[in-house]
Amino acid sequence: MTAQQNTVLSWSGGKDAAYALLELPHVTELLTTVSENGRSSMHGVRRELYDAQAEALGIPIRYVELPMECSNEEYAARMASVIDEYEARGIERIAFADLYLEDIRAYRKERLAETAIESCWPVWNPDTDEQIRSFLDAGFRATVVTVDGGTLDASFAGRELDEAFLADLPEEVDPCGENGEFHTFVWDGPTFDSPLSVDVGETVTRAVGDGEFHYCDLY
Repeated sequence: MTAQQNTVLSWSGGKDAAYALLELPHVTELLTTVSENGRSSMHGVRRELYDAQAEALGIPIRYVELPMECSNEEYAARMASVIDEYEARGIERIAFADLYLEDIRAYRKERLAETAIESCWPVWNPDTDEQIRSFLDAGFRATVVTVDGGTLDASFAGRELDEAFLADLPEEVDPCGENGEFHTFVWDGPTFDSPLSVDVGETVTRAVGDGEFHYCDLY
């Protein structure tokens, strides 16, 4: 088994994870979290859409199920159990698609520090203007599924991530949304056997902590 074949990719279903996969084309497994309602807690994407991604990519996906109200301690415990299993299986590295948030990088490294598993950062610290255009130039297509209402209005949710979307972003918003301004779901690209059939549903607004987020349902 080669080093690339012995890698698990932390999977969000979004643009950064999809581009990381392009850099690591032979991963063993995708790893993601879903809430008890069958959706990702951050993006609100349905589990069956992640299944469709995995099938189109030809890579199995592993779900870590979380309670609807999940504490940091519970999250850490469930992830630690999965990491222990990976270590027993001989997984050598877990790849993460974070771009430049140092606190998240430090947290992930700390979680792996006492194991034999290394962390891997295939898209770390890019120029985000260049990164998003590399993503589009590679032929990826994605829909914006979550928008931080503190930085963008609800009209941005449900739009395709393309040049028109980027042109409409306020100047202060990172073009990759790396500060949490928006999240995406990728449904086509060079790593997909074929495009996914994805329909855009309604957008709902929910309070999260001290802010609000706009979620566009895909199905």
